[in-house]
Amino acid sequence: MKKEFLSIKKLIEKNGYKFTIQKRIILEELFNADIHLTAKEIYSKVKNNNIGLATVYRTMNLFTTIGIIKEIHVDGISYYELKMYSKKPLHIHFKCYKCNSIIDVDNSSVEIKYLKLNREIGENEKLQIHDANIMLIGLCDKCSEDKKL
Repeated sequence: MKKEFLSIKKLIEKNGYKFTIQKRIILEELFNADIHLTAKEIYSKVKNNNIGLATVYRTMNLFTTIGIIKEIHVDGISYYELKMYSKKPLHIHFKCYKCNSIIDVDNSSVEIKYLKLNREIGENEKLQIHDANIMLIGLCDKCSEDKKL
């Protein structure tokens, strides 16, 4: 078992839950994903393992509650991404209003400014900020190219 899975297994068990084969399979999909997934997209990837949609939803709720994943709400739809072992602990998201894709803004200069802003707000307002959600909305590069055609 991967080192990351062992620490997540311990976290799940510490919170009074079992680390079932279903949770492991769902977790593998989250680790392998290169995009933000909905519960239905996760379900479509794991249903051949006799995992039901209700199990996926319960697992997503559990993983969100104990801090393994982050849930991002956009237009009434929940998207999920790993929070633990993420290479980007705080980052900005972009949603294309045409294709509905959610893209992580990968720019180290912007990320540094974002982290400084979080720290400044925390200090000025005497807050402990553990997470933040910034969602930019517009047209992605692919969809804006399609408009030009």
